[in-house]
Amino acid sequence: MVFAEVFDSFINQSPVSVMFRGTLEKVFASDRLDKLFAESVEKQRVGDLAFSTCADLLSLVVTQIQPSVHAAYRAKQDGIGVAVKSVYNKLAGIELAVSENLVRETAADLNEVIVEMRATRPGPLPGYDVRIVDGNHLSGTQHRLKELRSLADAPLPGHTVAVLNPHVELIEDLIACQDGHANQKPLYVQLLHKVQPGQCWIADRDYSTQAFLFGIRRRKAYFIIRQHGVLKGRLLGRRRRLGRTNSGVVYEQSLQLTDAAGDQITIRRISVQLDKPTRGGETEIQLLSNLPQKVNLPQKVAAGKIAESYRNRWDIETAFAKLTTVLRCELNTLGYPDAALFGFCIAVVMYNAVSAVIAALRLTHPEVELAASQETSPGKRKKFSFYYLANEIAGVWSGMMVAIPDIYWTQTFASLTTKQLANWRKSFSG
Repeated sequence: MVFAEVFDSFINQSPVSVMFRGTLEKVFASDRLDKLFAESVEKQRVGDLAFSTCADLLSLVVTQIQPSVHAAYRAKQDGIGVAVKSVYNKLAGIELAVSENLVRETAADLNEVIVEMRATRPGPLPGYDVRIVDGNHLSGTQHRLKELRSLADAPLPGHTVAVLNPHVELIEDLIACQDGHANQKPLYVQLLHKVQPGQCWIADRDYSTQAFLFGIRRRKAYFIIRQHGVLKGRLLGRRRRLGRTNSGVVYEQSLQLTDAAGDQITIRRISVQLDKPTRGGETEIQLLSNLPQKVNLPQKVAAGKIAESYRNRWDIETAFAKLTTVLRCELNTLGYPDAALFGFCIAVVMYNAVSAVIAALRLTHPEVELAASQETSPGKRKKFSFYYLANEIAGVWSGMMVAIPDIYWTQTFASLTTKQLANWRKSFSG
């Protein structure tokens, strides 16, 4: 009864913090994480230190509740049972498949909750199931490992390719690579296996390769991808001026591409003559798309809409910015690639959990919709921005954990079904 009263008090004072903690108890439960580890791991042993304990420690660091892994260990030391060196050794061996599956499975759970709440969004291209893809290289780490001390530059621990679902604002999938200096193109083959029929994938010019464009088309899906200068084709017909968008004048022309096997496709080449040059000084950009132009099924898409949809690619850039500035996705003390990439994936899970909280708030707070476009503008942050919520959660967390023991959270949320969790969120999102 006492804990129930304290719980209600936190709901009244900081409902977002309670929603966040309750969500983590469901999708980040120890039994569930340890099972995921056992099913994903190939070489690493379970040992005396549970995978769920490592995930718990890193979650405290990436949400800035604790300043470092060592500080998180000291805060939880009594319940861990191994030395801090064992924690770092465990983190250094977390396999990529484990980290990737952690993102994929927890995102799937949160997706179900958002859908159950009916808090999805239409996305940048009405009528199409959109995915936005981009890569991210983790920044250099400190030279704490003996193997890194002879290097002049900060070591790059790895890079990732992430897939954002804008309909639920979740990073739903991720491919990780241990070589921070490697080109991302070898990962595109893995990425193509994630493309589903009818989807529309939006990406920057790094993804403008014959293999990727032809691969999407062969999977009966669509793309909006900026053309890279090295991708050549044969222009057909004349270039037609079609009007303006918010960023400039729009033109369209057909482009024929031929792959290495001799197969050909004719796609749309939308050019935007920009009112303001890009950061690289470019005054015009070209977008490639196989979205239908004339037929009604699937839904035809105007060139101006394609140009506007490409601008929504910044949604994933914004997500990476939040991971870096609000959540500590790049822990520069973790020099081992597997450990650094695992830390990044934990940050992605935390980002998704906050996004699910925001989805619940959207049901009753119209201002949440306005916040997304204003979060990156200095002096215009709204109360319900991602930054505000993450900072509030970090500030309230320690007191909430002291006042309400872990067992109470487990008893309250661990056994909830997706529908029950969705209904619980809606019950006090107002």
